[in-house]
Amino acid sequence: MPILNKDMTLCISLSARPSNNGTRFHNYLYDALGLNWIYKAFAPTDLAQAIAGVRGLGIRGCAVSMPYKEDVIALVDRMDPSAAAIDSVNTIVNDSGVLTAYNTDYTAIAQLIARNGLDPAWSVLLRGSGGMAKATVAAFRDAGFTDVTIVARNEAAGRGLAELYGFTWAPELGERTADVLVNVTPIGMAGGPDAEALAFPEPAVDAARVVFDVVALPAETPLIKAGRAAGKTVISGAEVMTIQALEQFVLYTGMRPTDEQVHAAEEFMRAQ
Repeated sequence: MPILNKDMTLCISLSARPSNNGTRFHNYLYDALGLNWIYKAFAPTDLAQAIAGVRGLGIRGCAVSMPYKEDVIALVDRMDPSAAAIDSVNTIVNDSGVLTAYNTDYTAIAQLIARNGLDPAWSVLLRGSGGMAKATVAAFRDAGFTDVTIVARNEAAGRGLAELYGFTWAPELGERTADVLVNVTPIGMAGGPDAEALAFPEPAVDAARVVFDVVALPAETPLIKAGRAAGKTVISGAEVMTIQALEQFVLYTGMRPTDEQVHAAEEFMRAQ
């Protein structure tokens, strides 16, 4: 990493509970490609002031994590179709004070659905209704899935999301199960109140074909561990993080690293 200097380009992330994942991934690639850039994670106390800082300080890029993916919409100038289609933002690019919002979460989820050979005929049980849930539900819809149940205690958000994509809403998990289980809540997230909890009960894990957890920290959440122990196909939030971070990197820098460089950055990220 180059020594801090006045010409250095800054990118940041905004999250209620920041991790070092994006910081390590982006900074590794900046160094590998010889870029005079640096990436820093923040936990903002005032989102509007943070975004004003992005604009006013000339910060080139800003990743947006839970719970700011929807609230940030009112603070940007333009919405790329990737974000406008689902009213959720995870990436902001600053072009001379003009802030454009994107969503690379959708891209990551869509790639992982295809890469793991998930069958559109399978049923899906998805827990969550926030900004990341929007990206996830949209990716499953666009991949041809029709039997999707969204479980969310917030009826307005859960029912609204389900109706938007022609799916079903339920307020509680109950004894439901499905071929594909998807956790899009903070359950299992390191440092959170439910860090040790399972997002789905063990009987649901046992009955599933695929266990998918978008929580990226830790890489092995309780749900991923349970799915792996049960012999299921597992898709982790760490995988989602790598793909969406790569697409952010391309948006910020205009450069696409080689597969070997991305793999090395991913290994560096996970070695923390």
